[in-house]
Amino acid sequence: MKANVGTIDRIIRALGGAALLAFGITGGLASPWNYVAMAAGAVFLLTAIIRFCPLYRVVGMSTCGTSACGKTDA
Repeated sequence: MKANVGTIDRIIRALGGAALLAFGITGGLASPWNYVAMAAGAVFLLTAIIRFCPLYRVVGMSTCGTSACGKTDA
C-alpha cells in the first residue's frame, strides 16, 4: 500500500475521527446514529494512522506531496 493521505489530510482526519468517536461514545445522538458516528470516527482515525485511504485509491486521488510521502522525482 502506497501512502495517499498527506499531512494536512491526516490532521483533519485525526481530529474529525476523534470528535466523532467522542460524540458517539457520549451518546450525543439517537441510538443507531451514535454507532454510525463511532464507526466513521474509527475509520477516519485508522486512515490517518496508516496514511492510506482505499476510497482515494479507487478514484485515483492522493493528497500526498512528493516529499510528504517519501516520494522522489527521480
